[in-house]
Amino acid sequence: MSIASPRSTNPDDYQDLPQPIAVMAKSFADGFSIPLHKHDRVQLLYAISGVMRLRTQQDAWIVPPDGAAYIPAGLPHSVSMHGNVDMRTLYIDPLAVRKRPQGLNVVAVPGLLKELILALGDEPVAYGPDSRGGLIAQLIEQEIHLAQALSLHVPLPRDARLQKVCAELLADPSDRRTLDGWSEVAGASARTLVRLFERDLGMSFIQWRQRVRFQSALEALSQGVPVSVVAKLHGYRSPSAFSAAFGKAMGHAPSKVMAGMDR
Repeated sequence: MSIASPRSTNPDDYQDLPQPIAVMAKSFADGFSIPLHKHDRVQLLYAISGVMRLRTQQDAWIVPPDGAAYIPAGLPHSVSMHGNVDMRTLYIDPLAVRKRPQGLNVVAVPGLLKELILALGDEPVAYGPDSRGGLIAQLIEQEIHLAQALSLHVPLPRDARLQKVCAELLADPSDRRTLDGWSEVAGASARTLVRLFERDLGMSFIQWRQRVRFQSALEALSQGVPVSVVAKLHGYRSPSAFSAAFGKAMGHAPSKVMAGMDR
């Protein structure tokens, strides 16, 4: 790969660099999808603006503004864009992030990490360990280690009975039926469904449904849908109740998502 400007937007050019961390900048239009793929390097997928949805074979993840997806090397995943996405991808030598967990995570991106990512993007792709780029890369590695994980994934079930319930809730997150109401759809008792959610998905029905709602809500907010409409579409009786639950789970108000679309 040539180290001269402009910087490449081909991910393949970043997999065999001697530098431990390199930044690729690329923009995508609303609705664009990157099909299932994988990389030799670890990725930290961060969007200056827009919302991203990731899918693996087992899970669906949403990446909100001020969040980033930590994707282990070799993990197949797809990415879809909600809103115009101005992406910065860190391609990282796995040895530079030894302390990170092995699985895919969505982590919070505080102001310092954001500025470090942008600053490394302004440095040459090829940099020495004692150069400004090398020092920034070292700080990025430390900040990734300290980044707070966000519970933004939706595990997908294996049991056929649970798949029927989950498919309908994914199609209509506003559905307010309890497990008693879902029993006929699943062909299983409410007690059995309680056990299946815990066994297959590692969480309760209420927790899983809330994650589905917030993923869908993030996508709607990224498209400029008013909070009052999003609240109603996702089963909340009032915008204030939705905003309180959203803020508790996501760490910021729904209005911040909408503000991020204008950056």
